[in-house]
Amino acid sequence: MSDKKKKPQKLKARLPRGFVDRSAADIRAVDEMVAKIRAVYERYGFDPVETPLFEYTDALGKFLPDSDRPNEGVFSLKDDDEQWMSLRYDLTAPLARHVAENFNEIQLPYRSYRAGWVFRNEKPGPGRFRQFMQFDADTVGASGVQADAEMCMMMADTMEALGIARGDYVIRVNNRKVFDGVLDGIGLSGEENAGRRLTVLRAIDKLDKFGLDGVRLLLGAGRKDESGDFTKGAGLSEEAIASVLAYLAQDNYQPSSDLYTQGIDELGQIEALVRAGGYAVDRIKIDPSVIRGLEYYTGPVFEAELTFPVTNEKGETVVFGSVGGGGRYDGLVSRFMGQPVPATGFSIGVSRLMTALKNLGKLGTEEVLAPVVVCVMDREIEALGRYQRFTQALRHAGIRAEMYQGNKKNFGDQLKYADRRGAPLAIIQGSSEREAGEVQIKDLIEGKRLSGEIEDNAAWREARVAQVSVPEEALVDKVREMLAAQAEDRARSDP
Repeated sequence: MSDKKKKPQKLKARLPRGFVDRSAADIRAVDEMVAKIRAVYERYGFDPVETPLFEYTDALGKFLPDSDRPNEGVFSLKDDDEQWMSLRYDLTAPLARHVAENFNEIQLPYRSYRAGWVFRNEKPGPGRFRQFMQFDADTVGASGVQADAEMCMMMADTMEALGIARGDYVIRVNNRKVFDGVLDGIGLSGEENAGRRLTVLRAIDKLDKFGLDGVRLLLGAGRKDESGDFTKGAGLSEEAIASVLAYLAQDNYQPSSDLYTQGIDELGQIEALVRAGGYAVDRIKIDPSVIRGLEYYTGPVFEAELTFPVTNEKGETVVFGSVGGGGRYDGLVSRFMGQPVPATGFSIGVSRLMTALKNLGKLGTEEVLAPVVVCVMDREIEALGRYQRFTQALRHAGIRAEMYQGNKKNFGDQLKYADRRGAPLAIIQGSSEREAGEVQIKDLIEGKRLSGEIEDNAAWREARVAQVSVPEEALVDKVREMLAAQAEDRARSDP
């Protein structure tokens, strides 16, 4: 038997399923989008707050631990004190905990917003991730439907602040009391039917994705997707399914229910308020198909839907659909308080909305200039100090700059690096320039253009327009001048 040690296997780099790495362009696009959303929320008088990624699982409310682990849907771990903690699945449940824990210090109505990552332990698929960003706004301590109406108006304003034109979006509004009245009418009232009610709610929430036929299957025995996975349905009778579908089709289905009547009255009030605020039906409309899949909603619910067509991953032309939603959740804070605490809020799906804005060409259009690269011709510490001084002078003047930090000493390799980096200029100082107290500034953009026009070295040396020599003290001003000239060229070449 060989005594040779086995060569350790190289670790395989792999991204967990349902997660993505984000590029610089995506990060900047999200930052740009979040800044525009934040500006609208601030204008409405909301203030920021931040809660941690983890909450105790029982505080989340939707998912509670069983004998071994919390139920599916969240990522969870057991702390050293034997308490289950879970990554938050949305930003609303953590806010409810925050408000309850700080109830004596906060001012009611408490108007706050927050952006952050949320996590769902669900099957990943095309466009369906386990980690995504949301941006929420909530009002806690306001019981009147005027707070819900304000949420709808704020969402409409947010869509337009992001550059989505009227006609390309709509805020759809319904009331869970209306649908709870429908469920009462088919015999699904009472705590013993809570699980089936939630299954029905989630089935209807898939209407825009699966259509009426898909919802019919989910209301009955269940539905098998294209991969062969089976989702168990609510198990309703044919008569009950017909009643639910009649309600969705607005086919004059009106159950005899006080809850239904109350919900209809509240919708009428919301409609009157948003119309008085100047928001016509093309921006905010009442729609009985809006349900929202989370069980904690207790009143008005709303959804922001983009109505323009896009091409999906299968090459099909489809309507983009929902990019956010929310509603009234009067019982969520109350679980901690032992007293009624009304609340309403809205959540934007930042990651999904970013995709939509890219489709519209409304995001990532702001120019981000690559840094000026200061080449390193001499690696003695004195020379490095000079190159660092040039770099810092540019940075302090507000110009993106980097001193070359790679191992390659060859000047040509450094220029190749700067070119691949997309650098607009390269700063060069060899021994002759140092003795003369000068630096060379190479215009990499102009140089790239000239390389296609100049046929021999003699013509190149004669032109020299892509490289200039200036005194060291004039470096910043000359760089600023050349960058401005490049910007003018880009502006002229844009269609």
